[in-house]
Parts: sequence; C-alpha cells; structure tokens
Amino acid sequence: MEIKLSNCFIAVDDHDKALAFYRDVLGLEVRNDVGYEGMRWVTVGSPSQPDVNIVLEPPLADPNASAADKQTMAELMAKGLLRGVIFATDDCDATFERISAAGGEVLQEPMDQFYGVRDCAFRDPAGNLLRFTQPLGK
Repeated sequence: MEIKLSNCFIAVDDHDKALAFYRDVLGLEVRNDVGYEGMRWVTVGSPSQPDVNIVLEPPLADPNASAADKQTMAELMAKGLLRGVIFATDDCDATFERISAAGGEVLQEPMDQFYGVRDCAFRDPAGNLLRFTQPLGK
C-alpha cells in the first residue's frame, strides 16, 4: 500500500497578497482558483511536484461560523499560530536572498542545524511560518 501527500492547506486572510508571495516570489504555479459563498480557495504548487498541492484557504472555511469563532481565528492568524510549511530547496542561501530581496519577513537567516540541514525561515503575508531547508553537504 502506498500513501502520498496530495494536498496541504495554509490559511490566508488576503488571497491577492498570498498569490503575490507564493506565485511571484516563491515561483509556485497557480493550479486552481475557486470561490464559494463569499470564500476563496487558490491551489498552488511547485512545477517540479505536479502531484502535491498547497491550498490557500480562508482562515475559517465555514460560512456558518459564529462571529466569535471568526474573531478567534483572526487573532490566531495575526499571531502566526495557524500553519507552517517546510519547503525543500537545493540552495538555501540563494532562496533566502531571493525571498528577502522581495521583502519577505525574515524570521531566521540561513544557518546549519544540528539535525542535518541548512535552513532559513520567513513569514508569509498572512503570518504563516515558512521554512526552507537544504540537506547539509549538498
């Protein structure tokens, strides 16, 4: 039996800002853009991984959510506590330079980690943690 990742979800509060980051800065391709009941889901992914999708979704994808729940989600998002994604890269330093030059919010400059990777970290426009890792020695 084979199990593979196909989709993961990242909550965003502004799809246009998220697209400018994920498409224009990171270079991911837009695969789908769907609206439903005033909400929007945009699917992006790496051209080198056609079977793995990242869905940029509303912070609370429930049209029947209470005002209190919506407020709670907005507060969690503002703190950067909702999601995180780790991307693999073949050049951590070049990735860092590209994203920081585009105005990405730097959380950690490239550094070697004791667990065998060189990585850096940013926040996307919605506050989500994004890490970019490169195996040491590559």
